[in-house]
Amino acid sequence: MRPLFSSPLHVVNIGIPSFSEDMHKQGAKAVQLQWTPPAGGNIELLEMLHKLEHDLVDEANNQAVERIMSADPVLCDVAAALEAIPGMTSHTILHAGPPIAYADMCGAMKGAVAGALIYEGLAEDAQAADQLAASGAITFAPCNEYGAVGPMAGIISASMPVHIIRNNKGGNLSFATINEGLGKVLRFGAHDQEVIDRLRLIRDVIGPTLKEIIKDNPIELKTITAQALHMGDECHNRNKAASALFLRALSGAFMRFPDRRAAQQTLDFIAANDHYFLNLSMAASKCALDTANGIDHSTIVTVMSRNGVEFGIRISSLPGQWFTGPAAMVKGLLFPGFTDSDCNPDLGDSAITETMGIGGFAMAASPAIVQFVGGTVSDALNYSRSMYAITTAENSTFSLPPLDFRGSALGIDVRKVIASGILPIINTGIAHRLPGLGQVGAGLVNPPMLCFEKALAALVQAVIINTR
Repeated sequence: MRPLFSSPLHVVNIGIPSFSEDMHKQGAKAVQLQWTPPAGGNIELLEMLHKLEHDLVDEANNQAVERIMSADPVLCDVAAALEAIPGMTSHTILHAGPPIAYADMCGAMKGAVAGALIYEGLAEDAQAADQLAASGAITFAPCNEYGAVGPMAGIISASMPVHIIRNNKGGNLSFATINEGLGKVLRFGAHDQEVIDRLRLIRDVIGPTLKEIIKDNPIELKTITAQALHMGDECHNRNKAASALFLRALSGAFMRFPDRRAAQQTLDFIAANDHYFLNLSMAASKCALDTANGIDHSTIVTVMSRNGVEFGIRISSLPGQWFTGPAAMVKGLLFPGFTDSDCNPDLGDSAITETMGIGGFAMAASPAIVQFVGGTVSDALNYSRSMYAITTAENSTFSLPPLDFRGSALGIDVRKVIASGILPIINTGIAHRLPGLGQVGAGLVNPPMLCFEKALAALVQAVIINTR
C-alpha cells in the first residue's frame, strides 16, 4: 500500500495509541502527549469550574497576587510570644497545621507539647505533661490562626521568644520562633534535658540579645530571600546562603554589642545553624500572604499547612475556613537505619514557603537540594516549571537563574489545580512517628486533592451568591 503522505508529517496525538499507529503506517510522525480531560473528566467538578469562570474572580486573583508581591516583610523585633502574639495566654499552645485535638495529635507533636509544658514549668515530666494536655486546661490552636508559623510540630508557648516581622507596606505582623538547629530538637518531639536547656538558652540569652541588636538594625527579609535564590537556596529545606546573609547583615552590630559573652553565644548559635533562616523565611512568607486575606471572589491559596494527621489549606476569599484532607506520606531519602515504617505523615507549617512560590516551587534555583530530598537536577527544574500551570503570576522579585531568571510561580489558584490535576509540590523533612526520635529523612510530597475539591465547592457557593 502506498503511504498517504509522501513527505514526513507531524501529528500530535493525545493518548490514543491506535490512532498514532495508523499514522505511522501512513508515513507520518506522531508526537505523543500526556493528556487527561480537565478535572479528570469529573462532570460535577467541571460544572463548578464553569461557575467560577468569571471576570470578578480573575480580577480578585490579580489583586491578591499584587498585594502579596508588594508586601515588604522586615524583621523588626524579638519578644516573648505572650507579649508579641495577640490572644496568646500562659496556657496557650500553638501548633502546626489545621486544628486538631490533643488526643488526635501525632507522636512528634505530642512529644513537642510535652517539652513545651516542661519548659514553661507547667509540668515536671512527660507523664505529667500528657495528663495536663489531656485535661482541657491547655488551649491548643493552629499557629496560622494567630498570624504565626512553626516548622514540623510548630509548637509555640508563652515564654518562647518569637521573631516579629512587620509588613512595611501594610503594617500587618507575623511571628515565628527561633530555629533550634538540627539534631535532638523540640520541633521533632524531643523533650529531654538537652532540649529544655537549649530552649532556656534561647529564652535567656539568644532572644534578648537579638532583640537589642535588631531594634536598631531591622532586616529586610525579602531582599535576603531574593539574593539567596541566586546563591543556591530555595529557602525551605536549603537556607545556607540565606542564613549566611542574615548573619552578615548583623555582624557589625554583634561586634559593637556591649555584653561580649552574650554576643559571642548568639553569634555562635546562629553561625552553627544553616537552617536558622528557615523560620524567618516562613514568617516572611506568612506576612506577605496574609495581605491577600479577605478579597471577595478570590480563589488564591494563602495557607498550606499540615499537622501530621491532616493537610489543610485556606483561601483568600474564605480566610476563616480550613479545607482538609489526610496528610500524605513523604517520598524521599531516609537516613541510614530507618525504614518507611518509621515515618510520620506530612507535618509542619513550612509549606507556607511553597504557598509563597519558593521552597519546592523554586527547586530550579537549588540543584543541590536533590541530594537531600531525592531525584535529579532535571527533576528539580521540571518541578519548578510545572508550577506555572497552577498559579496566577510570576514573582519577578524571586527570580530563578536556571530558568533564565524567570520569576517564581506565585498565587496557587484552586481552579487551576482542579482543572489540570497538578498538585503543588512541597519539599520537606520527615519526622519519626514516635516522639523524640527526630528527623528520619527528607523528600517530596503533595497536598491531597480533596483539600482543593472541598475549597472549590465552598468557593462556588460564596462566589455565586455574590456575583448574581
